[in-house]
Formats: sequence, structure tokens, C-alpha cells
Amino acid sequence: MTQFFNELDQPIGEPLPHWEQPAHPSSEPMDGRFCRLEPLSPDRHAEELYAAIALEQDGKSWTYLPYGPFSSFEDYKKWLTAMSQKDDPLFFAIIQKSDGRAVGVASYLRIIPASGSIEVGHLHFSEQLKRSPVATEAMFLMMGRAFELGYRRYEWKCDALNKASCAAAQRLGFKYEGTFRQATVYKGRSRDTAWFSIIDTEWPGLSRAFSQWLAPDNFDEQGKQRTRLSELTQKVAREQSPYSQ
Repeated sequence: MTQFFNELDQPIGEPLPHWEQPAHPSSEPMDGRFCRLEPLSPDRHAEELYAAIALEQDGKSWTYLPYGPFSSFEDYKKWLTAMSQKDDPLFFAIIQKSDGRAVGVASYLRIIPASGSIEVGHLHFSEQLKRSPVATEAMFLMMGRAFELGYRRYEWKCDALNKASCAAAQRLGFKYEGTFRQATVYKGRSRDTAWFSIIDTEWPGLSRAFSQWLAPDNFDEQGKQRTRLSELTQKVAREQSPYSQ
């Protein structure tokens, strides 16, 4: 890591003379090949989302979220309504283009323009969405908007015991930064929180990796991937970067 020094010969952080505070992200839709992200609207999305999550029989997808599962459609729509009125977290419905239906939600949260920091979270993917190009592209579109706005740091945090979420973060190119012990309490239990991030200098390489993975020629006639995204993001991680060592 390059070090800078002040007039007292003390090491200091890199000066940012040209950096400008980014704007708060808008709720404008984001459009991709496999999916479209729309601002969450209970009237438009609640029924489709509830039908999609109802396909999960055991409720495992709610274990590591601070809310849910919901016992009725009315309770779920009430929660969606409350979330849709916020700008932090700023929620989007994930629409799969193959049938135009809402199959999951995601949000920006802990949005701190003054620091150039933003987090992705409140991810809830239905069975239709998990392990699909739709889910990956949704994350790519959200990353892209954040970095295009000028954010310097894009965060992913999860319960350290949520191995699936930790693995997903690393597949997407996030770097593990450590675990905050006893960081919070939810659902009556303690949570250690694992922290992951992508920074702006890493984004160009990761953006190319996502574009390569999402390209039509990376999928065969049955829609099976030819190259794994993790192979491409791991290659980027090995490239020269201020924080790669």
C-alpha cells in the first residue's frame, strides 16, 4: 500500500483532491438482459413476490433476515408497504424477463454519500431466482449504478454463520474484511457479522468479469454456464490492486 505523509512526517491516507461526494441513488429502474430492477411497489409486486416465496416449503431463506417469515399475504404486504416508503434502505423488486414476474427483492442501505460508502442488503431471493443468471445480473446492475454515481466502497454484510451468503459474496468478487463479534441482536439471538467489500479501483476489472460471464456465448443451448463467475472474479482478485496483497 502506498503511504503518504503530512508535514509532521506522519503516515496519512491517500489525498482525494478531485473526489466529489456522490448523489443518493435514485429509484430509476435498471434494465439488463435477464432481469429488470424496479422500485418496489406493493400494489404491483406484492402478489407475485408472495407467490414466488410460497414455493419455498421450509422457510430457510428467512433464517438470517431480521424479519419473516410472514404468516399471511396481508402481513407480507404490510411489510412491503413500509419498506417501499423509505429511501434508506432503498428497495427494488427483481423482475425476471422470461415471464415478467417479480421473484425477489434487494436494496441499497447504509447509504453514506459523505464517505462514498453504500451497502447492498435485504436480499430475499425466491427459489426461482436462486443460482440463476437473473440473480447475478441483478447484483451486477446494482453494483454498476453505485460505482457510476461515484461511490468508492460497496459493502456486503451478513451473519457470519450464513455460509451461503459468505460464499455468494466471494463469488461476486467481494473481499472478506473480517468479522465483527457480537455485532447485533436479532430474532432474540446474537449475531457475529462478516464484512465484505468491493472498492472503486477493483470495479473496472470486476465489471469486465461480469460482462464476460453474462455474455450469450457463455451459456450453452440448455442455458448452462461454460465458465464460472468465480473463476473470472478470482482472476481479477489476483490482479494488481492497492488492497490485493
